[in-house]
Order: sequence, then C-alpha cells, then structure tokens
Amino acid sequence: MRTMIVVTHLLGTGHLSRALTLGRAFADAGHDVTVASGGMPAPQLNTDGVSLLALPPLRSDGTDFTRLLTADGNIADATYLNSRAIALTEAVRRVNPDVLITELYPFGRRSLADEFLALLSTARSLPYRPVVLSSIRDILAPPSKPAKAARTEEIIERFYDGVLVHSDPEITPLDASWPVTDNLAGRLFYTGFVAPPAPKPHEKGEGANEILVSAGGGSVGQPIFRAAIEAAQKMPNRRWRLLVGGQDAEDRITELRRMTHGENVILEPVRPDFRQMLPLAAASVSMCGYNTAMDLLQCAIPAVLIPFDDGKEVEQTLRANSLARLPAVDVLPSAKLTRETLAQALDRVLHQGPRKPLDGGFDGARKSVEIATSLWEARQ
Repeated sequence: MRTMIVVTHLLGTGHLSRALTLGRAFADAGHDVTVASGGMPAPQLNTDGVSLLALPPLRSDGTDFTRLLTADGNIADATYLNSRAIALTEAVRRVNPDVLITELYPFGRRSLADEFLALLSTARSLPYRPVVLSSIRDILAPPSKPAKAARTEEIIERFYDGVLVHSDPEITPLDASWPVTDNLAGRLFYTGFVAPPAPKPHEKGEGANEILVSAGGGSVGQPIFRAAIEAAQKMPNRRWRLLVGGQDAEDRITELRRMTHGENVILEPVRPDFRQMLPLAAASVSMCGYNTAMDLLQCAIPAVLIPFDDGKEVEQTLRANSLARLPAVDVLPSAKLTRETLAQALDRVLHQGPRKPLDGGFDGARKSVEIATSLWEARQ
C-alpha cells in the first residue's frame, strides 16, 4: 500500500514530528511512505523508513499564521505559493497513493487552503481514488467563527473518508476544543495518542541529573531560556542544559551566553537524542506541545510546563492544565514567569519526585495504520 502524508509546520516542528511518527508506523507495516513537508528543514527529526519530499518552505511571521514567509524572510507571494501547489499536485500524481493523509487540514492551515484543495481535487481525479484522511492532535485551536467550523465540515464531507483523532476520547474528546456535530462525529476515528516507543536512557549518560530546558524546534522560548539562566543562579547545585531551536539557534545561543555566570549552564542547539536524555534528567522545563506531552508522560520525570500562549493560543494551556492533575507536574503561565517563580516550581516538582510512567495508550500510530488499511481494503 502506498501512503502519502502532507504536512506543513510553520513555527515549531511538532506537526512534522508527529507526521513522521505516523509515517514510520506505515513503513513498519510494510507500506511505501512519502511525507511531503512544506515547512522549514528539521534535520534533527527521524525520517527512517520514509521518503521525505521537501516543498518550497514556508514559516509563519512569529505567531501570525496568516503572514507566511519564505526561508529568507520575504513574504510568500502568489507565484511562490502556486509553485507549492504545483509541486503537491505533481507529487500526488507521481506517488498515486492508496492512502492520502493531510496533517491538521482542514481543521487548521486555512491560509494554505488553495494548495490543499488543489491536492484533494487532484487526488479525487486519480484513476483509483485514494482513501483520504485528516490527521489531528488531541486539542485544536477553536474556530473563531461558526463559519470556519462549517467550512471545515463542508470540506470533510466533500473530500474525506474520515478523521484520525490522535487522542483518547475518555481523556480528551475532540469536542473539548472543537464543535462536533452528529455528522462530523460519524467520521471520527479515535486512535489513541501518537508517540514513538518510550525512549531508552541515553547510552552515554547524557542528561543525567540535569534540568533539561527546551522549547521545541522553532524560534520560540527565549523568555523561558532567560528565566532558566537566572533561576540556575539561584540553584547552583544543579546542572542545567538549555536546548535552543530554530534556524537562528546559534544567534540566540550567543545572546543567552552573555547572561550566563558560572559553570552550571550548558547551551546548545536542539539535538536528535533529546528523548534519550529525558529518562535520566532530574526534571524538565518546557512548553506543552503534543509531542512534548507524550514524552513527559512516557518518561514520567518531574516537569514544569510553561504553555505557549502568544497570539491568543490556547491549545497548550488546555493540555498543560490537564496534565497538572498528575504528581510532579506544575504549570507556570508565561505571564508569571520569573526566575523566582521558575525556581519555586522546580523545587515543588523535584520534591514530589518521579511518578509512575504510563505504559499504555501511545500506540495511536499503529492504530492509524489499521484504520487506514481497513478503509482501503473495504474498497477492494
């Protein structure tokens, strides 16, 4: 079976990371997998088993997801956006997938609707129309207007065979963040959470007993890193490692290095073995994206969560507040982030100690493969 997954990450790398996890699950089941990525390159992510097709890249202008920029920071004009649509339609004809999955769209990425609709229309015109699925995380950005939800449902009705919801309905049903009509409910397939296997501790002991501070793979989180450096001065007996993301990581590290005093703070770009460092760490300080939440649940280390809430974003706050019910998890809103509040939150979770890791409910990628395969086989 040939599978094509289309994803564009605009700020961090979480959407691409989840799409690649899904792709590897299809590859492990013996399928040919193409992941078409329309965001900035993210070489730290695992692409084993999949063919990665890089579209002309886009990124958002900070948290303004309607203002799309090229890799060199210019506004993406109509010609540039059209080149992406052409590349996508050519790719779907060439791959001729049995299963086509769009990550987030049509529940998000409305600024890229033209290229997605071109893709979907082309797929529908293929000699053998693929099974078409949308892939969405547990919590979405709620639609700002009823018309947006209605338009989403209209597109699903027209083009899609179903929606893969990467959550457990007993924990986070989709209607916690998105209006679900009876018609939409009939198209939802809950898969459980999508995550790679729980990481094994780093073979070289990297991260042992450290405070790991991260903010994903995008150019965000500088206030978190600054507060961490200042908190490290109040906790000199702890070793801190700050992993900085984004294409401008080296420049941001240079800026942060001017703040450091003493030997207990390590600054470096995001690294591919981050997940292997987590099980050995004393605690984690991070935002609360979907993939980060999965890592923390599997590793069960003490965690301080500082949800990303710029630009009226609410997704991470909803997720973090849900996790805060667990032992050794503390939520610190960005508006209250200081060196004192961070040090206090860390002290609380460190004293509560590690909790028991969750060892089930993370096989959503495998379940997604089963759902897609069943839908495809029903057509044969």
